[in-house]
Amino acid sequence: MLANAASGMAVHDECKLKFMDLKAKRTHRFIIYKIEEKQKQVIVEKLGEPSETYDEFAACLPADECRYAVFDYDFLTPEGVQKSRIFFIAWSPDTARVRSKMIYASSKDRFKRELDGIQVELQATDASEVGLDVIQSRAN
Repeated sequence: MLANAASGMAVHDECKLKFMDLKAKRTHRFIIYKIEEKQKQVIVEKLGEPSETYDEFAACLPADECRYAVFDYDFLTPEGVQKSRIFFIAWSPDTARVRSKMIYASSKDRFKRELDGIQVELQATDASEVGLDVIQSRAN
């Protein structure tokens, strides 16, 4: 049921299943993942509807707690071709607890490997580092 991470952090099956839904069926715009420190596992905290915007996603990232997130970004190329990129965002605000930042940092690579199909990775410590302008510049 649970995949064991190198850091001792387990990854709940739902994390992978919802990611597959986002990637293959596009049933979610984004997924926010949270580490439950007591249970030592990564869980799905929030799912974004396909109609939700990037701003709505960014508003879900807590100001003083770490999270992992996946966002399915749709855009037009300069040639007018519709494309999408799946972003993995490691959200680790400066105001988060040091212990929390260490746990998220040590579990990130193992967790990311569970999500097959990530195209772009971002590390962010404040809102400016996950602005829509950053996403747009990294999408191409």
